Amino acid sequence: MNPMRDIRIEKVTANMGVGEGGEKLESCSGLLGKISGKKAVRTIARVRNLVFKIRKGDPIGTKVTIRSKEGEEFLRKALEAVDKKIGSRAFDKEGNFSFGVKEYIDFPGVKYDPKLGIVGFDVCVTLKRRGGRVARRRRGQHAIGRRHRITKEEGMSFAKDVLGVEIV
Repeated sequence: MNPMRDIRIEKVTANMGVGEGGEKLESCSGLLGKISGKKAVRTIARVRNLVFKIRKGDPIGTKVTIRSKEGEEFLRKALEAVDKKIGSRAFDKEGNFSFGVKEYIDFPGVKYDPKLGIVGFDVCVTLKRRGGRVARRRRGQHAIGRRHRITKEEGMSFAKDVLGVEIV
């Protein structure tokens, strides 16, 4: 088999939307950092929303991006939290997939924190093939050929075969 056709995990992103700044955001940021072993970064509101009393530029959440082996380990733990079941609608047309962990205490090795309460987070997995950098590099940039792109079906089969996910 051609090694350029192998599908790999490019990155795993965990996102926790809090909706407000302050102490709760700091606690969630610390929790996400502790779970992932990486430093969490704040996410900022892009638009104003009067219903939720959010102004543009307000910190409303936190996220962390994990790559390489650490990302794969984090993903396996996160999949255990959802019993390794993902819906087929969780996959996009490029083969990437996302799922939510309803309560952070479902994540293996994490205990309940009374000042946080019950909070969940989203996990987004971005897949790639070798040679994908051609589309993003500065010099000599080219589009990736249609046959080399990852499809939804290939992403689903990767999740089944490599990660042991049951697609519902």
